[in-house]
Amino acid sequence: MTTEDVIPTRPGRPGIAFSGILGMALRELRSGLSGFYVFIACVALGVMVITAVGSLSDALRAGFERQGEAILGGDVSFTRMHARAEGTDRAWIEDQGTVSETAAMRTMARRIDGDDQVLVELKAADAKFPLAGAVKLDRGTSLDDAVRQGAGAAVDPILLERLQVKIGDKIKVGETEVVIGAAIVSEPDAIVDRLTYGPRLLVSLDTLTKTGLVQPGALIRWRYALKLKDGAGASSSSLAAFRERAKAALPEAGFTVTDRRDPSPQVTRTLDRLRQFLTLVGLTSLLVGGVGVANAVSTFIDRRRKVIATMKSLGAASRTVFWIFFVQVMAMAVIGVAIGLAFGLIVPAVLNHYLGESMPIQAELSVSARSIAMATAYGLLVALVFTLWPLGRAERLSASVLFRDEVAPERVRPKIRVIAMVLAAGAALVALAIFTSEARLLALYFCLGITALFAVFLGLGEAVTRLARRARRPRRPELALAIANLGAPGGMTRSVVLSLGSGLSLLVAVALTDASLVSELLTRLPAHSPNYFVLDITKAEYPAFVETVNREAPDAKIEEAPMLRGRLVRLKDKLVEEIKAPPEAQWVLNGDRGLTYADTVPEGSKLVKGTWWGKDYDGPPLVSFESELAKKLGVDIGDTVMVNVLGRNVTATIANLREVKWETLALNFVMVFTPNTLKGAPHNLLATITMDKSTPLETEARLARVLGKTFPAMSAIRVKDAIDSFNTIFTRVMTAVRVAGSVTLLAGALVLAGALATAQRRRILEAVILKALGATRARILGAHFAEYLLLAFFTALFALVLGTFAAWLAVHQVMELEFSFSWSAALQALAVSVILVLVFGGLGTWGVLRARPVHYLRSE
Repeated sequence: MTTEDVIPTRPGRPGIAFSGILGMALRELRSGLSGFYVFIACVALGVMVITAVGSLSDALRAGFERQGEAILGGDVSFTRMHARAEGTDRAWIEDQGTVSETAAMRTMARRIDGDDQVLVELKAADAKFPLAGAVKLDRGTSLDDAVRQGAGAAVDPILLERLQVKIGDKIKVGETEVVIGAAIVSEPDAIVDRLTYGPRLLVSLDTLTKTGLVQPGALIRWRYALKLKDGAGASSSSLAAFRERAKAALPEAGFTVTDRRDPSPQVTRTLDRLRQFLTLVGLTSLLVGGVGVANAVSTFIDRRRKVIATMKSLGAASRTVFWIFFVQVMAMAVIGVAIGLAFGLIVPAVLNHYLGESMPIQAELSVSARSIAMATAYGLLVALVFTLWPLGRAERLSASVLFRDEVAPERVRPKIRVIAMVLAAGAALVALAIFTSEARLLALYFCLGITALFAVFLGLGEAVTRLARRARRPRRPELALAIANLGAPGGMTRSVVLSLGSGLSLLVAVALTDASLVSELLTRLPAHSPNYFVLDITKAEYPAFVETVNREAPDAKIEEAPMLRGRLVRLKDKLVEEIKAPPEAQWVLNGDRGLTYADTVPEGSKLVKGTWWGKDYDGPPLVSFESELAKKLGVDIGDTVMVNVLGRNVTATIANLREVKWETLALNFVMVFTPNTLKGAPHNLLATITMDKSTPLETEARLARVLGKTFPAMSAIRVKDAIDSFNTIFTRVMTAVRVAGSVTLLAGALVLAGALATAQRRRILEAVILKALGATRARILGAHFAEYLLLAFFTALFALVLGTFAAWLAVHQVMELEFSFSWSAALQALAVSVILVLVFGGLGTWGVLRARPVHYLRSE
């Protein structure tokens, strides 16, 4: 380096040309990446998560769209509840190409001796099924041999286990016996079926007819897969045009129409939400790692302290110094981004290799430019936000201050220009998170929450530092030194409390939310929650049903309600397809919903607005709507609702709003109509059976068996079994959330390692001086571990408090459930904090103890 490199090249104009700045920055980097490893790792980790999420989502979406025809069973699918397609509706569909008909419903499968029964998802298919893809059965059995020849069935292997039967045995379904012909390995269109509560049982349509389950009002989902003729579905535009023609030709048929571009909108929405959630987790880890980035930059500046002082002494302008080191730091950020992108792109291939067989969708390995651009933008913006401030501080320090900074550190703020750059980078980061998210309000809350989290932990870190400085020193030297280190100007307290505390808070919040929900599901059910929900009770059979229940369980309480399925078509003057509802209310608009009618307000509901209709009301159709959902969907009293029931559009006016206590498990619906609106439509009844808590399990099981034998078309769903099934799925989801949250904790661990590296030079000098004064290795080791334990304790304590508060907000305020504190989650947070701090601290202390005093004394 020469003086001409740093001295102004023109009178009155400070600094040098960009080429000179770039040249000097590159020369500085010839010494290697030493000191930047944590910086690069922090950036790479967050970018890797975001890239992996994006690329995996791209791969699943690409596979979903490419395999859309096989998943859907054709180019287009028409689905409707209750009513089988007949007459002009069926004729129009069959005129468009080749059609395959299937029917799906829930029913009971029973052993021939009647000793046991299982709720199953019955699916009946015609001879053309499937139009695309293939049903795979074990032992190479063909679908014709297993299902279509005689009264045969293919079953989910778990059904064999639950009923203790084997291939070739008979089971009873409805009023007929079927032979188990094979076990199902896979179905091409299983993913488009609704949420299943039991194992699959696949039969032919002829067998379904023999069961006697096809009755007016039965809850059967009829689906028609259509392969368009003459290549009418070859392109996206032709499929869109066909759907418009279908809408015009079948205006009141009540079909839900999907095509192979998006064979299951529900799955697509799930993938989008998963991508959004995991992207936010990746961004959180990036932001937590940003603390490590700032520490690494501070360490880098500290090591270049004499170089900066020399440059300024020779006349280099502050701005020149700033840009030289800015170029170097951003070069490290680019390296971190590149490493993160590389590893992130590998993740989908690895997951597909090891888990591809178990995934419901075959991933097509492809990555969009959008995913790469987003990950790169996130990485560079976070690097900017956390590097500009320490670089700006270095720019403001004078040469004389830099020389004495080791013994008298001076805290200064960057120039207004640099502060503006930090704010601009932060605003760009927030804008990117919000405007690339479908749920923008959620992304906004996330950004506000992260900002609040950082502000709280920054304040707490500062408070601990100040408290340590003012605390009276104990007589024990090790403890006194530990407290002094906590309050030291260059100590680890602020960065460790911020980074490690953020990750621990997230894990505590997830663990406590999980514990509260599981407790709510398993131990806080209503005192008189039903034992069974019974489906498909015909009005003619209802008196005999009541008599049977009263005979077998005299103390049982029975509640019944009419049960239909219908699809929302319009809210006010808008088609539901045009309504952009919040995610928590969107489900009401998707597919069909349960409908009922009543003379009085249902049990478990409370009227909060409007008035209920009279007992013998005979005016225009009216409907009662659930109040919370009405608010989210933007409807109120006086607005109209159009539903399609059995292929007929029914328009009703909202007469009142109800608050529904869903947790009571009483019979309740989003929409309750006046009796004159739906009473004439063919329908069955839904009933609940509630027994005393002291009722023996044998009595409960016997009642289910008797009902099954007496009324083979009915389906009795045990409430506890349904809750256990949900809890199994919920546990898997929460485990995945914990794993994702652990990435943030890993980022915190990297920051901890970086903080130790930052403090390493000062600690070695301190150890050298202590050794010269007679301190033993044991005393130095004891002082360090006392410091680490105090740091771990404060970090875990703050994380526990903040995580508990976040979980309470989520459970009590958002979900409106009882919050349950879990000491196991609290102890886990404390253990994780202590382990991480002690492990990384121990490694740092080992480096300090191994340092040779002579070298450091001479260098100073």
